[in-house]
Amino acid sequence: MTAQPAASLQLLVGLGNPGDKYAGTRHNVGFMALERLASRHGVAFKVQAKLHGLLAEVGYGPSRLRLLMPQTYMNESGRSIRAALDWFRLEPSQMLILVDDMDLPLGRLRLRASGGAGGHNGLRSTITHLGGQEFSRLRIGIGAPGLNPVERKQRTVSHVLGRFSPSEQPILDEVLDEALAGVDLIAQLGLERAGNRLNGFVAPTAAKLADVPA
Repeated sequence: MTAQPAASLQLLVGLGNPGDKYAGTRHNVGFMALERLASRHGVAFKVQAKLHGLLAEVGYGPSRLRLLMPQTYMNESGRSIRAALDWFRLEPSQMLILVDDMDLPLGRLRLRASGGAGGHNGLRSTITHLGGQEFSRLRIGIGAPGLNPVERKQRTVSHVLGRFSPSEQPILDEVLDEALAGVDLIAQLGLERAGNRLNGFVAPTAAKLADVPA
């Protein structure tokens, strides 16, 4: 993983689907992270039609971080991201995307400087609109609906569009807090050093549950 200059992170993108119908679903965990960050800083998202999304800003001057939640639906996320990069005159290297990942268990994170879509339509759209895979992403594990490939395929849509259970909520809270701590680390230290912490993280509640005898 290539180190990223500490001052380069200027755009934070959370992926999800707009509207109350999808609020709180696993596919919207990127939205949840940004909403949590905005709430902590007491800032509100505003509609930005030219960006096809909702935008909030945290901080001032060189340390200002723009938070973008595309409102294009997941399959067209790249259209909003491309518009934001162009409007703010930013490079993809100055952006971090927060995205759900079914291949990671709930309670885990994976930071990468580049890579393919991994079957995720939001990342696929972003790669198409940016013309390449060279942008960093923080994958937030949501777990898979089953180990059997056939069962997994059949249940994928209902799983990602389903909501977290009450028992999963404490793990979700812990992993979202760690994701936001990771954003600070990336801004301060760069991708490589932040990745050393984030990629080894296991939510404490998830770790405890894993130790409970069946």
